Amino acid sequence: MPEVLSQNEIDALLTALSSGEVNIDENTSEDKHKVRKYDFKRPNKFSKEHIRTLERVHDNFVRIASNYLSAHLRSSVQMKVISVEQITFEEFIHSIPNPTILITFYLDPFPGIMLFETGPQFVLQVIDILFGGKGENIIKTREFTEIEKNIIKKIDLKLLEGLKIAWEDIMDVNARFESLETNPALNQVMAPNEPVALITMSADINNNQSFMNMCIPYISVEKYIDKFVIQYRNQSSPTVSSENKKNIESDISDVKVDACVELGTTNIKIKDFINLNIGDCIKLNTKVGETLDLCIEGKPHYKVSPGKIGKKIGAQIVEIYSKDVDNHE
Repeated sequence: MPEVLSQNEIDALLTALSSGEVNIDENTSEDKHKVRKYDFKRPNKFSKEHIRTLERVHDNFVRIASNYLSAHLRSSVQMKVISVEQITFEEFIHSIPNPTILITFYLDPFPGIMLFETGPQFVLQVIDILFGGKGENIIKTREFTEIEKNIIKKIDLKLLEGLKIAWEDIMDVNARFESLETNPALNQVMAPNEPVALITMSADINNNQSFMNMCIPYISVEKYIDKFVIQYRNQSSPTVSSENKKNIESDISDVKVDACVELGTTNIKIKDFINLNIGDCIKLNTKVGETLDLCIEGKPHYKVSPGKIGKKIGAQIVEIYSKDVDNHE
């Protein structure tokens, strides 16, 4: 029950007010509540911990995918995660090109659909390499033929198999193909405002960059979202099982690398360089009978002695001065 003031207390209060001893504004001001903006069109379903876990998973995925692509294309392939963010499904559909290769699949035991998009630059570059080209200067986009779609479908499904290993620290999963679409606008698998996690990855093939996206709707993983909060303490690097190590070694064993024997070097003046003609001799810094460097991908790993192998010039390895190569690490 509120306290009732006596007449003396009321008189004292009125006297204080008239003399200015009490500040009315100070007593009548109410505490202001802080208002935080909230976008109802883009509710934050994925927490920072969820985003970090997805980034960790797809860091594993791009390592597995780059190993597979390097072996399959017999080319140098480097992949990395560019960003992990929450957007709406509508924003995802509008952000990808047309045409593209858009795979919808299930990642059992997650109950909902997921999407994997490989852009036209990646598709046409891979097709060009598989058909004997170098995969360079692929600029123009076009509609894909049925043969091209079937080829990329097989490659994409092989890439999705890597999710089993990428997710193994969290839960056992298996990718299951659902459909393939080349026009994103025709893919209406969920509501436009459905929140999704978008993982954007880059693929650098022979120094030509292309992109791919993994789209994970919140509704598809909500049942298991608690498993996304994981502590990775005391783990400086992810452990690799012996079986996974054998698979990686098998995948990369057929990858071709550049090997070059350097005959020697020298310095010449610009005026001499300009006047060089056929038949001119240039003195190098290598002596006759001296061993040469055999470089792998531009880095010296062996000392070799030049000679002939049949009708061709060859080189015999006489010294290994790279411990990594010697120990096959």
